[in-house]
Amino acid sequence: MDGTATISSEHLTRRFGEFTAVDDVNLRVAPGQFFGFLGPNGAGKSTTIKMLTGLLATTSGRIEILGLDLEKNPVEVKRQIGVVPEGMSLFGRLTGAEFLNFAGRMYGLDRETAASRAAELLDFMQLADQPKKLVTDYSHGMQKKLALAAAVIHGPKVLFLDEPFEGVDAIAAGTLKSMLQRMIARGATIFLTSHVLEIVERLCSHVAIIHQGKLVAQGSLEELRAGVDAQTGGHAPENGRMTLEEIFLHVVGGTQRNEQELSWLG
Repeated sequence: MDGTATISSEHLTRRFGEFTAVDDVNLRVAPGQFFGFLGPNGAGKSTTIKMLTGLLATTSGRIEILGLDLEKNPVEVKRQIGVVPEGMSLFGRLTGAEFLNFAGRMYGLDRETAASRAAELLDFMQLADQPKKLVTDYSHGMQKKLALAAAVIHGPKVLFLDEPFEGVDAIAAGTLKSMLQRMIARGATIFLTSHVLEIVERLCSHVAIIHQGKLVAQGSLEELRAGVDAQTGGHAPENGRMTLEEIFLHVVGGTQRNEQELSWLG
């Protein structure tokens, strides 16, 4: 394993019966990187992130987070990471402050620190104006912001985010992006999955692409552009710079359009 990487996997594989969801994936994420993990629906993104965070057992392979073997040191790893999973599991009958205080205490913060950070996070996330409102009554965007607040209340060194911008309005998304960029500036490492390629291109310095369970590309955005440019014989787009969407479609074979037409829309 690469001891210089913050996140690394070696021959990471997960099978569900006869189906192989993740197939021999080797990931390397350096300290301080904002890393985007992309793939079509069903490619294995969420399964991979669940294994990297200890939420799902591997079929085979090894994972190291911050130089620690995840299988041998699960509690120590989880103390140092934050996770916003695909399906948010929030306690709906608590207020936002109660939920964040609970999260802080679970991470080992003392009562005073947990309460102080909870109040600061609620204010930053613009969730402090209705202190008695229960989490179950929060909008989807509000719950996303609360889930992110709970994931960072202990100051994690590594943050895993599975579709954090899905169903979030532009104002909430701006708040989330502001927080993530501040974390990167302070030396944290962020591992992000998202279908919104424009956001990934704007935020991330490095990207990996998974397709049908296999890792098909990994590197900086410039390295991926250079690789696709070489494969296409240097046929750059009109603006002279290949977008992440164009790179993604080339790598996963999405450039072949479906010419079939729907009879009632012709």
